[in-house]
Amino acid sequence: MTLADFTGPGLIILHLQGRDVAGVIQELSEALHREKRVPDLLPFYHVALDREFLVSSEMEEGMAFPHARLKGLQELSFAFGRADEPLVWGAKAFRSVRLVFLMAVPPADTVQYLSLISGLARLAKERTLLGRLQGAPDTRQILEVLQTIQLRTNSAPNAERIVPLPSDSTGKVFSPRDEGAGRTPKL
Repeated sequence: MTLADFTGPGLIILHLQGRDVAGVIQELSEALHREKRVPDLLPFYHVALDREFLVSSEMEEGMAFPHARLKGLQELSFAFGRADEPLVWGAKAFRSVRLVFLMAVPPADTVQYLSLISGLARLAKERTLLGRLQGAPDTRQILEVLQTIQLRTNSAPNAERIVPLPSDSTGKVFSPRDEGAGRTPKL
């Protein structure tokens, strides 16, 4: 699975028209709605905008990762927008953001969301890929860049930490405290 698996050509905006947080989130929200990733535009827009005003997702690398976790969303996805000029972004109004990933997150999706965020963080560290994203002439080349970031997937992320409790021959479980004290479980 790659970053490209969570977006599509209709969710990529090469030249953002919005010049501030509200305008960009509106533009990207409309793309998610148009592509049927977000069923109700206004609630999604308001949740994403409120969250972004509460805690800015701007990063030093000229990227921002606003998101909304909302009922009614069926699949984790994102819209990507690229600004021709740096945008005013965040509470401090720095003019440094040019790449924006607006994520639509289903309420119960935690594992895939964390995997997506991890992939985006790795992308942010790859100067060469960021340069390719900024210079890509079309959506096809942007998708090619996104396909280069493999996401770590694990159907049971904590499986290696699950340790069965000891039991006796009848299957009665006793706690490690009993075992550690040299006691056997009571039958």
